[in-house]
Amino acid sequence: MSTNIQTHQEDAAARVDELRHEIEQHNYRYHVLDAPTISDAEYDQLMRELIDLEREHPELQSSDSPTQRVGGQVSEGFAPHRHLEPMLSLGNAFTHEELRAWYRRVSELLGREPPLVAEPKIDGLAISLTYEHALLTTGSTRGDGIQGENVTPNLKTVNEVRLRLEDSPPDLVEIRGEIYMPVMAFEALNERRAAEGQPLFANPRNSAAGSLRQLDPSVTRGRQLRLFTYALGRIQGGQAPPTQTALLESLQSWGLPVNPLIEGLDSIDGAERYCDSMFAQREDLPYEIDGVVLKVDDLAAQSQLGFVGRAPRWAIAYKFAPLQATTTLREIRINIGRTGAVNPYAVLAPVRVGGVTVSQATLHNEQDINRKDIRVGDRVIVHRAGDVIPQVVKPLPEDRDGTQVPYHLPEHCPSCGTTIVRDPDEAIAYCPNPNCPARNYEQIAHFVSRGAMDIRGLGGRLVAALLSHGLIHDPADIYELSAEKLMELPGIKEKSAANLMDSIERSKARPFKNVVFALGIRFVGDQNAELLVSAFPDVERLKAATVDELEAVEGIGNKMAESVAEWFREPRNLDLVDRLERAGVNMAADVRDEQAGPLAGTTFLLTGTLEGITRGEAERALQQMGGKIAPGISRSVDFLIVGDGAGSKLARAQKLGTPTRDAEWLRRVLEERALPEDEARDPAGGGG
Repeated sequence: MSTNIQTHQEDAAARVDELRHEIEQHNYRYHVLDAPTISDAEYDQLMRELIDLEREHPELQSSDSPTQRVGGQVSEGFAPHRHLEPMLSLGNAFTHEELRAWYRRVSELLGREPPLVAEPKIDGLAISLTYEHALLTTGSTRGDGIQGENVTPNLKTVNEVRLRLEDSPPDLVEIRGEIYMPVMAFEALNERRAAEGQPLFANPRNSAAGSLRQLDPSVTRGRQLRLFTYALGRIQGGQAPPTQTALLESLQSWGLPVNPLIEGLDSIDGAERYCDSMFAQREDLPYEIDGVVLKVDDLAAQSQLGFVGRAPRWAIAYKFAPLQATTTLREIRINIGRTGAVNPYAVLAPVRVGGVTVSQATLHNEQDINRKDIRVGDRVIVHRAGDVIPQVVKPLPEDRDGTQVPYHLPEHCPSCGTTIVRDPDEAIAYCPNPNCPARNYEQIAHFVSRGAMDIRGLGGRLVAALLSHGLIHDPADIYELSAEKLMELPGIKEKSAANLMDSIERSKARPFKNVVFALGIRFVGDQNAELLVSAFPDVERLKAATVDELEAVEGIGNKMAESVAEWFREPRNLDLVDRLERAGVNMAADVRDEQAGPLAGTTFLLTGTLEGITRGEAERALQQMGGKIAPGISRSVDFLIVGDGAGSKLARAQKLGTPTRDAEWLRRVLEERALPEDEARDPAGGGG
């Protein structure tokens, strides 16, 4: 009997070891390589078997088992952890001149210009992982660089944190990395917190820090934290790699994630280009970065350079302008959009954000204001991302002194006095008056904008002047203007009037998709206009389209279909279209490019910076050859053209298995005006 029991235990132990290794390999493929090889259901089945075996054989339980990631008991606090090697601070550079000055100092000390390694500076929380004989023993925060907090149970809930390293690591090794929260996870977390009446996190970095320091590890597990590793601390019983590049390769061989955007650079010129590229694509990344870290690649050279205080001479952080700032919300006003949407916006005490002075910010809608509990007079956090309109992220209720006032949307439109309506199924309130002066102004300003009819010289101020002088009342009136009428306005001289008339005349030949976008139909943006025109290539067919026919177009949902059909049922809109057509505005698509051309039937998407050609030029060239440009990555894309600094589109394409091609491949296609022969027969075939 005892022999049978022993055999059973040995079989269980062997199966437990096998399951642990298999599950960790699947974790690595899923969370690090983003290339799973089994379904979620199959993974769950393996995990359930391991849990059952460990429950049946408690003597086989181990701290490096994947089952230990679920979170342990709630802690009363965090014990201090002294790092075996200090976690360093970095010096900062804010301009290219400061970056070059750092590189000159390094080069003079070394007597040569050293190669560099550049990596995005993740805006997260620095952590240290200590492994002994490949087993994770301690995970801690950075703290003051000498001593941090032991948060091992919480770090074990992060799937990318290996509980046991692969490939024969040193007997003891400290690994440094950054815990971060992806932007989508951050936004979802704040939505949940707002719905539950909890205070919002200001940014992904704060949410990552708060999540990692939860006393209950199961809370941390629900926060979708991620990890990138990039450095080593103490090493014993093993040899340190000779370069930063080799160090990163070692981290990957041990099964740890390394940022795929890290690059080796031969010169400071390359470093500047890398910094500019990261800045340009920072808003496309699935995580937030606040700069670039540059390091001397040679670790012996790093040792030779040493430190200044607690900052290494051999590394520097090139910092981007901050995207957030704190200021006072002085007033909440509203404007009325071209479709009648009532849009509240914040009037702020001017503040510098992302390198520009901001005095206004969007507040989205009344529901969002109430959800965030934003009040007039609040100190607020303002976020500005690239060219996107600044937005108020959250108030700072701890700064309130009792003078702050909750906000309520007015009952009547401030422009025309019409009662504002609210659809219970929508967050946006509307002014329903089609003759509202504010709506009319916004509609005309949209009509003449660059993405629509592109009437150069007819900006917002001139539109307002034309309306106030009664020279126009709707977009069609623009085509009845004359130079003489224009010169009746203050400041309009003969030459500028003639130039504007030329621009108005040229706009008549705008592609039909731009005309449809210019009409200002609710829910119809530029990409949706292109979808409509591809299915209904002239205005008569578009006017006659039913809701069912519109909804049958891929990418057109029910709300948009109903909105388009309703717009073309309105007599004033039909009159507008007829007057535009009589004025000579193009009301039909040129379908020749879609029906012919060497790239007909092939869909492209471009990402990153292409050498020798702008993205717009490349897209136009592909379209002239019959190709289509997709609005985003999906399974309908035949080729993703990848340039320098490719962002999240590349990662999504790899997940979907979309073929990727480089700028050189694109150049050959454009020069030869044809796809390679094998790819022309089967666009989905071939490697990247």
